[in-house]
Amino acid sequence: MDGARSPGPYLEDFAVGDVYRSVTGRTITEADNIQFSLLTANTNPIHIDAHYASKTEFGRPLVNSTMTIAIVTGLAVPQTSQNGFALGWNDVTLPAPLFAGDTLYAESEVVDVRASRSRPGWGIVRVRQRGIKQDGTIVLVMTRSFMVPTRDAAPARDVFPTPRTR
Repeated sequence: MDGARSPGPYLEDFAVGDVYRSVTGRTITEADNIQFSLLTANTNPIHIDAHYASKTEFGRPLVNSTMTIAIVTGLAVPQTSQNGFALGWNDVTLPAPLFAGDTLYAESEVVDVRASRSRPGWGIVRVRQRGIKQDGTIVLVMTRSFMVPTRDAAPARDVFPTPRTR
């Protein structure tokens, strides 16, 4: 399988209006939220202090919003940017809270596809992404842009090591 290519998606696989939904969900745990918040130096007590959060209108800690963005992005990668790289996130809104114990799913709608003007064989895709909880509540809406190659320009993915025998 030397020189093999990833199964996709590639630039020519995207069309405006296509909708992709994550194959699996991701249940958020209290440990996820605390560890992510502390790892990113976000010491806002709304994320890490259950006693403080119990006195807010939410009654419990909120999941860190940047973790929500990261998980929705990650859930969508296999169907969107598996072969490319991120260019940016725009127009991020968080219309409803996310809590530990909720399961998050990602939905991506292609809103723009174009060839790159500066990188031959590559193109830019924009998707409108939504993070949706298990009960259908939308907790995140954002636009994400990424660059992906055409099938012909994609680099080989011969990354699996050759097993050695002693």
